[in-house]
Amino acid sequence: MSNAQIERQWTSRLRHRVVEKLPPDRLLPDTQPAYVASWIYVFGVTTMAALGIVILTGVILALDGPQWWHSSSLGHFVNSMHLWSVEIFFFAMVVHLWGKFSMAAWRGGRSLTWVTGAVTFLASILAGFTGYVSQTNFDSQWIATQAKDGINSTGGGAFFNVLNLGQMLMWHIVLLPLAALALTGLHVIMVRVKGVVPPFEDNAEVSA
Repeated sequence: MSNAQIERQWTSRLRHRVVEKLPPDRLLPDTQPAYVASWIYVFGVTTMAALGIVILTGVILALDGPQWWHSSSLGHFVNSMHLWSVEIFFFAMVVHLWGKFSMAAWRGGRSLTWVTGAVTFLASILAGFTGYVSQTNFDSQWIATQAKDGINSTGGGAFFNVLNLGQMLMWHIVLLPLAALALTGLHVIMVRVKGVVPPFEDNAEVSA
């Protein structure tokens, strides 16, 4: 096969396009602009770190079924770690969201980066809700019964039955984590492609 034929293959075209859009030194940069040292830029990384702990503790909780953490001291500890990492995740994400909103983070052709972050936030809210109704205790039963009427009034109850523990558990441990991880990965890649949004006082890159 000649070089010209190789270059026409979809794998070659895709590889060249990826490297052109996201060269290795941009995907894994050694340095960042000086303004990234500001505290407001910390919350995006904090959100991802908390998400990592959420996933890790969730995997441990899933090893022995949906009820063992109620009667096991180790289960109580891991469940508490899962809860507090979720709390930190949402706190950091909300600060990150409003911080970027106040900075108009969609500047410089970053509108899709902003949209992926907002959609990730919405998916995470749904993941948190399904987590609450998957606790297998009276708290989860109360939340589910209070939520069902509101969801049913929209017609969503035909597809999303909050009283069905099996369905809620599968959404919580499979579908929504996959969506959150995929959206987070896409968001980070888009940040790498466009770069970190500069503050308003740094106008050099706003029109990029």
